[in-house]
Amino acid sequence: MTEGTTSAAAEGGDTLTRLEQEGEIAADYLEGLLDIADLDGDIDMDVEADRAAVSIISDSARELQKLVGRDGEVLEALQELTRLAVHRETGDRSRLMLDIAGFRAKKRAELAELGAKAAAEVKSTGQPVKLDPMTPFERKVVHDAIAGAGLRSESEGEEPQRFVVVLPA
Repeated sequence: MTEGTTSAAAEGGDTLTRLEQEGEIAADYLEGLLDIADLDGDIDMDVEADRAAVSIISDSARELQKLVGRDGEVLEALQELTRLAVHRETGDRSRLMLDIAGFRAKKRAELAELGAKAAAEVKSTGQPVKLDPMTPFERKVVHDAIAGAGLRSESEGEEPQRFVVVLPA
């Protein structure tokens, strides 16, 4: 094995260890939050696409809806607070992704379908399609779906009115 390969493998292992550490810090923070709120939930940790992914799951998803809020607003705020807790412990900015009661997983599937439909429309008409304003998470999922369909997309506008434009090939 060459020195470069060894170094790259070690770097990949260091990244995985760092992301696992982020997940553990986030899980501890969220367990404390669940205790304070007197809510039941299990914490699931994973590493997906070079970021820590933490999920709160429960047999009573209705109870966890309080932590999701309307259109995921509370979830977004909790994700930022959790990222801040990780930053406080590690000193590094975190790209951690939080999901509660499967809200993001369901949203991801809906957005991928929206991206596929927009791509199909652009392919059939040859005209760009502008989508409604979205959060950064939502735009990322749509951009990935558009790229998967072989087209280009761009984000335009200013937060919180930033939106995706699907462009012909």
